[in-house]
Amino acid sequence: MFKNLASAYDRGMLLLELLIFRRLRRRIFPRLRGAVLELGVGTGVNLPLYEPGARVTGCDASRDVMIWSTRRPTQASVKLAQADAQRLPFADGSFDVVTGSLVFCSIADPAQGLAEARRVLRHPEPAPPKHGRGAEGQPGGRLILLEHTRGSGLGACLTDNLHPLWDTWSDECRLNRETVQSVAAAGFYVQRVEKHALGIVRVIEAVVQEPDGEASQ
Repeated sequence: MFKNLASAYDRGMLLLELLIFRRLRRRIFPRLRGAVLELGVGTGVNLPLYEPGARVTGCDASRDVMIWSTRRPTQASVKLAQADAQRLPFADGSFDVVTGSLVFCSIADPAQGLAEARRVLRHPEPAPPKHGRGAEGQPGGRLILLEHTRGSGLGACLTDNLHPLWDTWSDECRLNRETVQSVAAAGFYVQRVEKHALGIVRVIEAVVQEPDGEASQ
């Protein structure tokens, strides 16, 4: 993952990667299959982790940052596109999975970004009537995120208190966003939330919600 690091971002993140993010990335990204959209692909740190069963489209608003991602080795089929997560240039229902790591802390309008993620994900299809009651239709697409968020308990105090100072230093990143709540509000059914580091780091897994409010399992 860290071979031939050159970007300042990667160097700055190295300690956090070694302490927590690397092991979480290695658990998340190798298991993704099908048509995968990675939002905020950045320098491409996740690209070496995808396996051949993934067809990955990586997008980022910054073309300059994405240049580093072209240097990453990968087993998957990968295409890159310069695109804002709030205005994705992809058709409805284009992807089986939308993913991202440390991205929704920086999107100016996370609700709009999540709405776009939901739009481009495959929506669930009901079972044909001939299959009878209880039959399952085509499941909807999945949203899988690795994010830093407002923590829990002491973690919430830390992120809330540090946020004003962090906000002064950082142009985009927000320390205390409630990303899990935002995902649910965007029309996803949150299946699982895994908390790390006082709840500041979370793995969020969700599926596109049925129009009647019931989730596809």
